[in-house]
Amino acid sequence: MKNYIDLIDQTIEFPTREFNINENNELLFNNVPLMEIIKQYGTPLKLSYLPKIGEHIDNAKLLFRNAIKKYNYKGNYTYCYCTKSSHFSFVLDEVIKQHVHLETSSAFDIPIIRDMYERGKISKSTYILCNGYKQPLYTQYISEFINEGFNCIPILDNLKEIDFYEKSVTADKVNLAIRIATDEEPDFAFYTSRLGVRYSDVNSLYLEKIKPNPRFNLKMLHFFINTGIKDSAYYWSELSRFIYKYCEIKKICPELDSIDLGGGLPIQTSLQFNYDYQAMVDEIVESISWICNKNNVPVPNIFTEFGSYSVGESGAVLYEIIDQKLQNDKELWYMIDGSFITQLPDSWGMNQKYIMLPVNNWGSPYQKVNLGGLTCDSMDFYNTEAHSSDLYLPIFEEATERQYVGFFHTGAYQESLGGYGGIQHCLIPAPKHVIIDRLEDGTVTTRLFSEEQNSSSMLNILGYNQAVTIQQEEDLKAKIELEIKSKTKLASV
Repeated sequence: MKNYIDLIDQTIEFPTREFNINENNELLFNNVPLMEIIKQYGTPLKLSYLPKIGEHIDNAKLLFRNAIKKYNYKGNYTYCYCTKSSHFSFVLDEVIKQHVHLETSSAFDIPIIRDMYERGKISKSTYILCNGYKQPLYTQYISEFINEGFNCIPILDNLKEIDFYEKSVTADKVNLAIRIATDEEPDFAFYTSRLGVRYSDVNSLYLEKIKPNPRFNLKMLHFFINTGIKDSAYYWSELSRFIYKYCEIKKICPELDSIDLGGGLPIQTSLQFNYDYQAMVDEIVESISWICNKNNVPVPNIFTEFGSYSVGESGAVLYEIIDQKLQNDKELWYMIDGSFITQLPDSWGMNQKYIMLPVNNWGSPYQKVNLGGLTCDSMDFYNTEAHSSDLYLPIFEEATERQYVGFFHTGAYQESLGGYGGIQHCLIPAPKHVIIDRLEDGTVTTRLFSEEQNSSSMLNILGYNQAVTIQQEEDLKAKIELEIKSKTKLASV
């Protein structure tokens, strides 16, 4: 039987820019030896590789810079980070290092941004685009930002939202944007997005509520496609419709000069991923330019709000295979020491596929397997890849070997969807989280961002008295780990 490395070689071009193996047949992720990370921190383990964030932001800027030069586009490009993709402080700090701007979707984003301002991470000139359906606390925070001189632009989601700013904003000038409700994909449950102002109401909103107020300026129209930027008739049709609307409004609103393209570039979810980023950005810039020229309208400045593209490929989750279970003649289960439902909720709720690779034993024969999580839910499993209906992993002997597996490009949304730090299905704890960075000389550095969630924190959330102290729990955990190591050592002898 061939070895796992032979299976990979005949399936994809390997090694890739991100993935390789060392002389011990162990996986390297961005040239970081993952087995060394596992030996230091154990599993289950979440990783965040910070240099990937800056790499993607720089790449997106380059894509638009190239397209603007190619088509002699007269507008500017501004990169905004969509905070809802990951709110962690280490992510926001890394994003801001790249001199980009921010897009929010919740009232509770605003205290985070205020904290960053107070720490000197951003200035009042940083664009703060405020998206989403806004309840009173959100509009109050937005008004306070505008009154204090922040470069904050509320994106109107409905016809009533502007009434709050008329009453609460005291600044001399208020820059506004309007989100236009796009049609959903043909196979979606609804015809038109629930978010935004419908096309037929945009003109009246401007003429009746924005233009008459000398303090209000309509500066931007917002466009969002839930599927993101992809080469489909649906995407190009909706984008063209939006740009024609921009041209129409621009002719009656001279101060309108920008568009915000929501729905970002895709991330790699398979080693057979094929997406021409530059061609797509070229097509976007060319389409905008062509429609505006046709309508004798100056081209708009382009804003994007990339979230998953900014942080998605920086993340990974590592597990150990803790058991093998043959449930009938052909269905072999590898049980992981974590849960897909709680730790990779998109894989469960949306059938999202990630890049899955073994961390070690690449030189061993392989077999078809199913991966099972620790919860009692029958849906806590992972058994296919994006490019294959089967899942293959190395064969290993439990008595003498250990097998680890990694899921990659998991850096966006998983912690917030899974309820980080809260209560998970079957009380599965949140795993350790390790930050990986590089010094200027290329040296890899690691630091523990958070320990594995303990039962004491769960008891507090659930309202119980702490039956087990943190120290007792740590002592018990250390005792169990010592027993496991002793058994493994005896088995190998």
